[in-house]
Parts: sequence; structure tokens; C-alpha cells
Amino acid sequence: MNRTMITATNTLGQLQKQLDMIGHNLSNADTIGYKRREATFSDLLVQNIGNQERTKEEIGRLTPLGIRSGTGAKLSQAQLILSQGSLNSTGRSLDFALTDERQFFKVLSQEGDSNAVRYTRDGAFFVSPMGNGESMLVNADGFPVLDEKDDYITFSEDATEFSLGADGVLNITGPGTEQRVNLGIVSIEKPQFLRQYGSNLVGLPDNLDQLGVGADEVLTNLTGGARTGIQMVQSSLEASNVDVGKEMTDMLNVQRSYQFQARSITLADQMMGLVNGIR
Repeated sequence: MNRTMITATNTLGQLQKQLDMIGHNLSNADTIGYKRREATFSDLLVQNIGNQERTKEEIGRLTPLGIRSGTGAKLSQAQLILSQGSLNSTGRSLDFALTDERQFFKVLSQEGDSNAVRYTRDGAFFVSPMGNGESMLVNADGFPVLDEKDDYITFSEDATEFSLGADGVLNITGPGTEQRVNLGIVSIEKPQFLRQYGSNLVGLPDNLDQLGVGADEVLTNLTGGARTGIQMVQSSLEASNVDVGKEMTDMLNVQRSYQFQARSITLADQMMGLVNGIR
């Protein structure tokens, strides 16, 4: 009975993580460019109990010898699903939507006293005056949008028109000003290594070395000739790829599994009570 309780407890903790993930997906169903995460499970270590002393009695057996006793399941991966969301026309010149599901914008996230380059599919950008006759391109949270060299995108405060050119070029024009900027775009090759950092941003984890993978294997900075592969439209925003119906169905299934594991603990406790009550 103790083994039953331990196995169920191990699985309960992992199911709770999946429930949290589904809840996070549902809460971001209306977030611009949000990409849902999907959980996959695998078995924990399995113990093989050799209960047959005479192996010759098992000649012709098709299954492994002994009794295989598991210890529960674990959340093996929480993968970022990059499928394309639907495009919604906004009519606003500083709204951009990437149409290649692996491409992300680069922004500079300010986290406490440090800054870090993060990536997002949210292309709702804004103009932020800097007070020195120049303005900066920022996202909805005020984080600077970066160009292909990871520099701020600044321009004259007199700029009035923004148009999208080929290969992810932003044309900025106004009275006496004309500027072309290569928007910073990356292509994600291994999304399973990305970590969510809040504010609809993803980025590289701090322990890449321990994971045995390099940053250049996870993503590619689209510069030079690689920029011809950039696919983007102006005056549109990408909706999230969360399917509310699917997430609700998954939540019901996980809740049923959670209830089953909890019931296993209750039954094991009752059986232990019966055994301990024997005189």
C-alpha cells in the first residue's frame, strides 16, 4: 500500500504542473502572438521483481520475466508550440505580424539591474520620445525594439510615416528625415530549449552549457543574405495559437487523472487501516 501511495503522489505533483501549464495557456488566449506550451509525460524508473525462481517454467513467454512495478510518471517536456496564429488587420502602421512560425522579433528586456535580449511574436510597436530630438521604437511594455545588430532603433522625433520594405526593412520618413532600419529577427531552430520570461517574451535559459547545446543551435540571427527569408506583413497582428476548446478538453482529462490518483491514495489508506485493525 505504501508503494501505491508513493506512486500516486509522484504522479499527482506532475499532473499539477500540467494543470498549471494549461491554465497559463487559457489565460493568454487573447494575448498577441502568444505561443502555447504542451506537456509530454514519461515513466519514472520501473522496478522488475523476479518472482519466478524456475525460469524454465516461463519458456515461450512473450513478456519480460518478473513483475514490472512502476513508480509513477514525470513531466518530461514542456514544449513551445510554434504553430501560426490567425492574422488580424489593425490598420495601424506600427503593427507587424510575422508569417513564418519560427521567426521572432528581438527586444531588450530590462530585468532589475540587468538587460537581456529576449524574443517575441508580439509586433505591436510604439514611438517613445527620448527628449533629445529623437524617438525610440519600443514594444507595449516600453522595452526597446532591437535591430539586426542588437542596437536600439532611434530616429528623428519628426518622423511621421513608417512603412515595411522587403527583407524586414523598416522605412522611416518625415519632414527632412529618411531612414532605413533592419528589424532584428531571429529564427528558432529548437524551441524546446526556450524559456518563458513573462511579458510575452521568451529567451535562452541560463544553463545552456549544462544542457549540452549552444545558442547558435537553438536560434539563428537573420542577417545579411539570410534576411531574404523574413516573412512579415504590416498593419496586422498575430493572435495566439491557443485553441480554447482543446485546452478545456485537456484540462478535463488531467482533472480526471488527478482524481484517479487521489482516489488511489484514499484506497491505499483504507487498506492500511484494515490491515492495522486485524487482531
